[in-house]
Amino acid sequence: MYTLLAVLQVFIAVVLVLLILMHSGRDTGLSGAFGVGTGSGPFGGGSLVERNLNRWTIGFAIVFALNTVLMLRLG
Repeated sequence: MYTLLAVLQVFIAVVLVLLILMHSGRDTGLSGAFGVGTGSGPFGGGSLVERNLNRWTIGFAIVFALNTVLMLRLG
């Protein structure tokens, strides 16, 4: 069981890293060069793709944390 969770943990970690790398930074574009930012909050505004990317990232982060706790309990 522990081996299965460890393999799952590696898979979740790789997917989580890829999801985080797919996010566009706060300082993108010309407005970021002057520190103005985008004007939208972390969960509001933006396109549907960005909102779904945020949801997937948060979901995988929660699963990663829960899997870590479960592995600590078993190990």
